[in-house]
Amino acid sequence: MIYFDSAATTFQKPKEVSHAVYHTMNHYGANAGRGGHRLSVRAGELIYETREELCKLFDLQEPEQLVFCQNTTQALNVGIKGILREGDHVVISSMEHNSVLRPIEAASGNGKITYSIVRANEKGELSLVALAREIRPNTRLILITHASNVCGNLYDIEAVARLAHDHGILCMIDAAQSAGVVPIRAEKFDLVAFPGHKGLLGPQGTGGLYVRKGLPMATIMEGGTGSQSESYHQPTEFPDRLESGTQNVAAIAGLGEGVRFLLREGLDAVRQKEAELTELFTNEVLNIPNVCLYGTDKREEKLGVVALNIEGMDCVELASILDEEYGICVRAGLHCAVLAHETLGTKDIGCVRFSFGYFNTKKEIERACYALSNIASKRSSY
Repeated sequence: MIYFDSAATTFQKPKEVSHAVYHTMNHYGANAGRGGHRLSVRAGELIYETREELCKLFDLQEPEQLVFCQNTTQALNVGIKGILREGDHVVISSMEHNSVLRPIEAASGNGKITYSIVRANEKGELSLVALAREIRPNTRLILITHASNVCGNLYDIEAVARLAHDHGILCMIDAAQSAGVVPIRAEKFDLVAFPGHKGLLGPQGTGGLYVRKGLPMATIMEGGTGSQSESYHQPTEFPDRLESGTQNVAAIAGLGEGVRFLLREGLDAVRQKEAELTELFTNEVLNIPNVCLYGTDKREEKLGVVALNIEGMDCVELASILDEEYGICVRAGLHCAVLAHETLGTKDIGCVRFSFGYFNTKKEIERACYALSNIASKRSSY
């Protein structure tokens, strides 16, 4: 089997990740911060150690500003709903995932906020000038994806943050596709939502939200935190303010090992490996007749995600053939990102997404190109 669906979740993980999950479940399977006994204490230490590793990766100084969530979707919801107030205006791009669009649309639908969508061009490229034009006097938040989950376009989020801060506006980043692949200096932003199970190589059910220190956040959930239990009210201190209930200690321990692996390898090596695979794949596919590629042509502004179609062929059919006849796992459809597909002109037909990870090989890329060439050749002969 060849796995090219890392934009959804990485399948190949460092062996240390599963070992940490197993070891934690069997030796420290207690609630962190819910008792003074040694198992509870050790569980709490494991969680804090993972926060510290994430701080190294994201160039942060304060581990308590990293809040653990189940995934990027939850992190985005915690951030969006925690920061917005009635009457606020939000700016998003037309390349956003539904995990951005839907909570923003829900808040707009109940009359709490308004929002504008900055339209990217047909290649999914965003203009900072166009972004600036959408700013209003009541704009409170600019929320932009770091990289498209559909076509892999990489955006200049630091330039977006400078624009936002120059206007006194908060800036939030969706790092679902970039965390663990390219460096992110989280302190340059007000909020950063990230997954644990994609580029960070951790287990599913992990993710997080960085919140700038001093940023007031409303809660979307309250409950037990293991701290200030005598109070009727949710703690104001981080991370407890946004972390209620029993945490997934074993998965967080596994996430810690994924991050340690990345720190040992270095993000430059990860980025270079994915860039080489993407370059090889793209160059080969461009030589296959009747294949249409989507997204930017600027290779330096692209991650290891490639979207394509074979003309005249249903994208779901193509993905099924790749799976059933060639053992290649890809994702077809709209990728939970209707805005992006509207932008790229694929809303009505969808596309097939190949997304590469650090453990993929050039041999696997060559196999995929061979498969696409065969399928395209057979299709054109009908």
